[in-house]
Amino acid sequence: MTGRKALLLAAPLLAGSLLFSPEVLRAADSAPVSPRVAPALDRTAGLVEGFLKELSDVECLEEVSQLKFSKSDKVEYQEKSEFDYVVLFQDTSGEPTLTESRLAKQRPRRAAKASMLITNGFSILLLIFHPHYSSSFEFTDEGDESVDGRECFKLHFRHIKGLRSTSVLMLRGREYPLDLEGTADIDESSGAVVRMTAALEYSMEDVGLRSLRTEVQYAPVNFQGVSHPYWLPSSAVIDVESPHQHWRNLHRFTSYHRFATSVDEKRGAPK
Repeated sequence: MTGRKALLLAAPLLAGSLLFSPEVLRAADSAPVSPRVAPALDRTAGLVEGFLKELSDVECLEEVSQLKFSKSDKVEYQEKSEFDYVVLFQDTSGEPTLTESRLAKQRPRRAAKASMLITNGFSILLLIFHPHYSSSFEFTDEGDESVDGRECFKLHFRHIKGLRSTSVLMLRGREYPLDLEGTADIDESSGAVVRMTAALEYSMEDVGLRSLRTEVQYAPVNFQGVSHPYWLPSSAVIDVESPHQHWRNLHRFTSYHRFATSVDEKRGAPK
C-alpha cells in the first residue's frame, strides 16, 4: 500500500519479542482473586504455547475487508484483498518471535482515494496468556458464559499501565504502545480460547486515536492424521475511530492446510 496514507495497528508483537517475569497472575485493584483464575491461566498458557507451534505448521487464506465510514456512519469506501497467510514462529532461549507473512492473491481493483487503516497481528491476540507476556496484565473472574453452545469461563484482562505492551499504534514512523482491556471466553472442557474482545483502556486522542475495539474468534480445525483439533483464528474485526475518521477492518481465515501434506479438513463454523 505504498504511497497511500495509512494508520497502522499491530498486535500483538509481530517480528519482535518481550520478556517478562514468570508471574501469570496479578490481583486487579487489590480485589480478592477468584480461586478459578490461576488454574485457568496455567492451563491456557500451556495451550497457547502449543498454539504457536500449531499455527506455524499451517497456512490459510486470509480475506481482508477494509471499510471507511462517512461522518453519517455510512460506508464511504471499501477495499477487499486476499492473501496466502502464514505466521512464522521462532523460539530462541524461551523467547517467542512471530512474523506474519502475506502473499497477495487479490488486490483492490481500484486505487484508494482515502486514507485507510492497516491492521496486523490481531488474530493472535490470545498471546497475552503466554507466560512471557501475561505478567503485564491483570486477570479477574467474570463468571461463566455460553458461546456457540460451548460452556466457557469468562476472564477479564487489563494491561498494567507502565509495563511493556504487546500492541502498538504506528503513526508517522513512531510507535505508541496500546493499553488494552477486554474479555476472553475460555472453553471449560479444553481450555482453548474461543473468543476475545478488547478495547482501549484510555483514550489516545492526543495522538489521534479516539477509540479501538476488536473481536477475535477461534474455531477448531481437524486435520487427517492428527488426533486433536487445532484451535485457529477464524475472524478478527477491528473498529477504530479518530477525531475525524472511522474505519473497520474484517479479517477472515479459511482453507487451512498443513505444510507439505495433502489433508482433508473439517472446520467448525464460527458465528
